[in-house]
Amino acid sequence: MTLKNLLGISLDAVQPDKAQIAKLLAAAQRNIADAQLPGLSTENRFDAAYKAIMQLAMAALHANGYRTLTSKPGHHQTAIQTLPSSIGLENAKVIVLDALRKQRNLADYSGDLVPEAAAVEALQSARDLQDHVRAWLQGHRSDLL
Repeated sequence: MTLKNLLGISLDAVQPDKAQIAKLLAAAQRNIADAQLPGLSTENRFDAAYKAIMQLAMAALHANGYRTLTSKPGHHQTAIQTLPSSIGLENAKVIVLDALRKQRNLADYSGDLVPEAAAVEALQSARDLQDHVRAWLQGHRSDLL
């Protein structure tokens, strides 16, 4: 499936914008920093790391000229599952990110506790995705950095 196939279904076309991508990358960096704060609860560290993952996924889509249709359900899932098409992320990493999305849903909508291991995994996944997004931008869309 290509990103173009999702137009009007779960994606909308946008003009890639350097300033918008810079804001998303900076926000992700702040959330990664917050996810490392020792005084925060496990849930809040997880939430900050997950938020960074979403901001990075949105930056990846935006760099390709797309954004999720947030008016439709499933935009977090779409952002994560399009990472192989947007920046060539390996499917194994997408599976981990999708599991973190499911953990976030359980915590947010069912009140489930977030295990420490999930917070650690979310932070490492956010760092890894940040590195991947930045490397992809440098190699494919350096004009947006």
